Amino acid sequence: MTAVAAARSILTRLHEVMASRLHPQGKLDQVVQIIGESLDSEVCSIYLLREGMLELFATRGLEQSAVHVTRLAVGEGLNGIIAEHVETLNLAEAAAHPDFAYRPETGEDKFHSFAGVPIVHRERAVGTLCVQHADPRRYEDVEIEALQTVAMVLSELIASAGLVDEESSTLGEALSGPQVIQGLTLVKGIGGGSAVFHQPRVHIEHVVAEDTEAERQRVYRAFDKMRDQIEAMSNQAEFGVGGEHDEVLQTYKMFAYDEGWGRRINEAIDSGLTAEAAIERVQQRTRMRMREIDDPLLADRMHDLEDLSNRLLRIVSGQLGTAATQGLKRDTILIARNLGPAELLEYDRRRLKGVVLEEGSLTAHVVIVARAMGIPVLGRARALRGLVREGDEVLLDADKGLVHIRPTQQTQDLFAERFAQTRQRQAAYAELRDVEPFTRCGTRIQVMINAGLRDDIAALSLVGADGIGLFRTEFQFLVSATLPQRERQTRLYRDVLEAAGDKPVIFRTVDIGGDKAVPYLDSENADADENPAMGWRALRLGLERGGLMKAQARALLEAAAGKSLYVMFPMVSEPWEFDAAKDVFDQQLAWLKTQKKMLPDQIKFGAMLEVPALAETLDLLLPRVSFISVGTNDLTQFLFAADRANPKLAERYDWLSPAILRFLKRITQATAGSGVDLGICGEMGGRRLEALALLGIGFRRLSITPVAVGPIKELVRKVDLAEITAAMDGWLSSPPVSMRAELSAWADARGIEFD
Repeated sequence: MTAVAAARSILTRLHEVMASRLHPQGKLDQVVQIIGESLDSEVCSIYLLREGMLELFATRGLEQSAVHVTRLAVGEGLNGIIAEHVETLNLAEAAAHPDFAYRPETGEDKFHSFAGVPIVHRERAVGTLCVQHADPRRYEDVEIEALQTVAMVLSELIASAGLVDEESSTLGEALSGPQVIQGLTLVKGIGGGSAVFHQPRVHIEHVVAEDTEAERQRVYRAFDKMRDQIEAMSNQAEFGVGGEHDEVLQTYKMFAYDEGWGRRINEAIDSGLTAEAAIERVQQRTRMRMREIDDPLLADRMHDLEDLSNRLLRIVSGQLGTAATQGLKRDTILIARNLGPAELLEYDRRRLKGVVLEEGSLTAHVVIVARAMGIPVLGRARALRGLVREGDEVLLDADKGLVHIRPTQQTQDLFAERFAQTRQRQAAYAELRDVEPFTRCGTRIQVMINAGLRDDIAALSLVGADGIGLFRTEFQFLVSATLPQRERQTRLYRDVLEAAGDKPVIFRTVDIGGDKAVPYLDSENADADENPAMGWRALRLGLERGGLMKAQARALLEAAAGKSLYVMFPMVSEPWEFDAAKDVFDQQLAWLKTQKKMLPDQIKFGAMLEVPALAETLDLLLPRVSFISVGTNDLTQFLFAADRANPKLAERYDWLSPAILRFLKRITQATAGSGVDLGICGEMGGRRLEALALLGIGFRRLSITPVAVGPIKELVRKVDLAEITAAMDGWLSSPPVSMRAELSAWADARGIEFD
C-alpha cells in the first residue's frame, strides 16, 4: 500500500469517528483500533500529556488495565524522548535504545520493534502515537508518514475534546525553562514584555479535507503567489545588496521552484489533508531532517525551507498580515528573522519595548530607525524561534547583548531594579525640561536633538531641547518603496518646521547609498563598494544624481517659505563639494524667484565634518559656511580605519582616545574667532563622560538623541568650564594610560555621575 493510500484509508475512517457522538475516551479507543488494523500493527497506543506526565490514554495490544495507570515523565522512555525532542523514532529493537524504559503492567515485553511520532498542538508536543510489533523490523516510510498524518488529525480531535493540557504541554526543555541567548547589540537599551512574532505562526484548525481537488488548487495558487513575491524580492533587492542576503534569496528561489517539495505537499493532500495541514505535515518532516543534519551549511538551508514553508502557510491560509496589523495588546518584545524600517514604524511605540532578530546587522536600515525611536535591538540571536513561544515573558538587555526568555525570579528582580532606577532618573531629568543648560561658570550650552521622523518633533518640547541639530532627511527615503516625490518631501519638511515653531531645524540633505542602499537608486558604482561606508554615498551620490538633489533643494526652499532654513551637506571631503551642493540650492532659489514664489526669510548653509580630509582645508571652507557639525560616528571609524559595523573592532572605536580628542581639539582651535557656529552631532555627545570631554576641548553645541537631553543638561549644570578645560589640556598634552579612567576619576571626585 502506498503512503497516500494508507493515510487516506485511515483518515476516511477517522473522519467518521470524529463526527460521531462518542465521548472522547471512546473516540480514542476506536482510533487505536483503526490505526492498528490499517497498518496491520499488533500494538497501537496513544499517550497524552497530563500534569507534566505522559499518560497511556488508549491502546490496542497492550494490557487494558495499564490505561490511565502507566505514566512516563517527559524525557523518560521512548515516548518521553519523542515528546521531549518532538521527533520520530523508528527502531527495529526497542530495548536496545539507551532510553528504553520497560513498564511490566503494559505486557509489552514480547514486542521488539517500535515506531512513534509526536502529537503536536500549536507547536507544542501534547502526546505521542506509537505502534509496536513482535518481530524486529524497521518501519517503512509509508507507515511513518501515515502515523504522522494521523497524529495531525489526533491533535485536532484531542484539542476539540478539551484533552490538551495547556499547562504542561511542551516542546521539551528548550521551551519549558529559562533560556538566555547571546546576540549582537544593534541598539543599546533594556526592555521587557511578552514575546510577539512579527509574522505570527498560523494555527491550523482544520486538518481533514472535504474536497481534495479544491485544496490542491489552493496550494497551486499559493505557490504562484509565493514565487511572485520572491521574484519581487529579487527585483527590489528586499534583502539588501550582496553578502549572505543574496545567498538566502537564491536558496528561497531554489526551494520555491523545487518540484520535490510541491510533490510531497500534493501527496499529503491526496491522503486527505487540507492545504494547511499538508504544508505542515511536510514541514514536520523537514524539522526531523534538520535534527539529523550535522553540516551547519545544510542545516541553514533547511532553516530557509522552514521559513519559506511558513510564508506558504500564511499565503494559503490568507493570514498575510504582521503582528502590527493586529495591534499590540501589551508591552511587547518583537521577535523576527529580519525587519525592514517601514515595518518597524507600523508598530505602536508605546507598547513596543524591544526587538530581537535572528539576523540583523549594525548597518541595517531598521537599526537606524530603531535608534531614532529609542527602541533597543538585539541581532544575530540564532535559533531564536526554536526557543521562544508566542506570549513568553522576555527581558531584553541589549546593553550586554543578552535576551532572557522565561526569566527566573532573580533575573526579573534585577531587571525590576534597573527599570526603577531608569524611571527615577527620567523623573529627575524631566524636571529640567524648562531649565536652560548653563554651566557653573555661567556659559550657555546649546543642547539640541537629532531627529528623522515627523513624530520626533514632539520630543522638542517634552525634553526642552534648543532645536533640531540634525534632521536626517534620508529616513523618508529608507522607508519608502519608491523615490519620494517632491510634493511628499515638501509636506514633511513643512510639517517639521511648523511643529518646531521658533526653534531652529538643521536639515541634512539625503545621506543614502553605500551602507544605506535603496533599491530604486541602484548605482553601478555602489555595487562595487567593498567598504560601503566610504563608498558612493551621501553628497557624492547626491551630486551625481542631479535630479534627486534638485528635487530636495526645491522641496526644502518651498517648505521654509517665510521661515529660517538651515541646510547641512553630509560627507563633504573638500570645499569644492560644498560649493557644488550650494550651487544646486542657489539655482533652485533663483528659479523660484522668477516664479514669484514665497521664499525663506534667511538661508544658512553648513557642512558635516566627518571626513578627516576636510579638517585640513578648514581655512578655505570657513568663509563659505555659517556652521559646521562634527559627525563623530563616521569621523571616528575613518580616523581609526575601524569599521563600526564590525563587533571585533569595538574596542578600537573609543571616543575618549587621545587621537580622536586631539583631532577634535584642532577643529575647535581652527574655528575659534571665525564666527562659524561649531557643534557635535552624533552618539558621542549624548554620553555623559564623552560630553564632559567635549566641553573641555571647546564644544558649546551638542545635538543628541532626545533621551540624552535630560542627562546632558544635568551634567552641564555641574561643570566649571575653566576647570575641565585645564584638565583636558593637561591630559591631551601628556596622555594618561587610560583617558577614560582618568576622566571618570575626575568626574567622580566632583560628584558627577557617568554612564
